[in-house]
Amino acid sequence: MSNEPDAIETVAGAEAAPEPRRGRNFRLIGLVILAVIALDVVAFLVLPPFPREDPGGACPYPVCFIEGNLEFPPPHVVLDLAPDNPMPTGQVVITFHPSITNTILTMWIVMVILLVVAFLGTRSRREVPRGAQNLVEFAYESLHNFGMSIGGAAAARHIPVYAAFFLLILFCNWSGLVPPVGKIHELRAPTSDVNITIGLALFAFGYFEFQGFRALGVGGYLSKFFPLYEFRKGIGAGIIAMFVGFIELILEFVKPVTLAMRLFGNIYGGEVALAVVTALFIAVLPVALYFLEIILTFAQALIFSVLTLMFTLIAIESHHHEEGEMAEEAIEAIHDTTHMQPHEAAAA
Repeated sequence: MSNEPDAIETVAGAEAAPEPRRGRNFRLIGLVILAVIALDVVAFLVLPPFPREDPGGACPYPVCFIEGNLEFPPPHVVLDLAPDNPMPTGQVVITFHPSITNTILTMWIVMVILLVVAFLGTRSRREVPRGAQNLVEFAYESLHNFGMSIGGAAAARHIPVYAAFFLLILFCNWSGLVPPVGKIHELRAPTSDVNITIGLALFAFGYFEFQGFRALGVGGYLSKFFPLYEFRKGIGAGIIAMFVGFIELILEFVKPVTLAMRLFGNIYGGEVALAVVTALFIAVLPVALYFLEIILTFAQALIFSVLTLMFTLIAIESHHHEEGEMAEEAIEAIHDTTHMQPHEAAAA
C-alpha cells in the first residue's frame, strides 16, 4: 500500500513526459519556418529577380518578378544529341528531337539517389533494422500494407511496381521544391514536364495491358471488349454487349491520358502558383503554400500509383463468369446442400 503513491506519481510522470518533447518539436518547426522566411528575404535582397533576356537589367514589378520565378512548359535542352538538325519552331504540337532536357537530367539524379538509398538499406540487413535499412523497410512495408488493403491477395504480385511508381514520382515531385531545382536552367522537376508524365503513363499502360493478356490469355482478355459470347442470349443482347465493350475499349486508351495529364497539370500548376505567390509576397505566405505543395505532390504520387495498381487488378479480372452461369452454380450449390445428410452438411 505504501508504494501506491509512488506508482501513481511514476505513471503521472510518464504521461506528462511527452509534453516537453512535443513543445520542443513545435519550437523546432517554428524555427525552421522562420529560417525559411529569413532566407527568402535575404535571397530577395541579395539576388533580386532579373529579366531572363537581360541579366542584371531592371526588373519591373510584378510581371518580371513572376516570369523570373516561372518555368514555361517546354523543357530546357541541356545536351542536344542532334545539333545539325535544329528543333522546329512555331506552332508544333509533337516533335521528335533526340536530346537530354533538364527534366530528364533531374529524373536521372532522383533515380540514382533512390537506388543508392535502396542499396545501402539492403546491403547488410540486420534482425533489428537501423539507419538506411530501417528507412527502406518502413517505406516498403507501409506501401505494401496499403496496397494489400486496397487490392487484396491479387495485388501482392504487383506491389513492387506500385511502390516503385510511388517513390519515383514522389521524389520527382518533391525535387521541384528543393533549390536550386527550378532556379537554374539545368534542373527542373521531372513531373512538371508533360513528356515525362506521358512516358510514365505509357509504361503503366503497357504494364497493366501485359498483365491482362498474361493472366487471361489473348482471347480471354479481348473478350472483355468484344463479348461475342453474349450473342448466345440473342441478337439484341449481343449488340448491346458489343456496344458496351466498344465503350470500354475507348476508355482503356483514355487511361494513360488521364494518368499523364492529371500528374502534369497538378505539378506544373502547383509550381506556377508557388512562383506567382513567391514573386508577389516574397515570404510568409509562400512558406504556407510550400507546405501545402508538399502534401499535394504526395497525394498526386499516391493517386498515380494506386490507379496503376487498380487498373492492373481490373485488367486481370476475368469476365468469363456470366451472371446466369453464376446464378445456376449458386442454385446447384444450394440444391446439393439441402440434399446432404446431416453429418455431411456439418462436414461441409
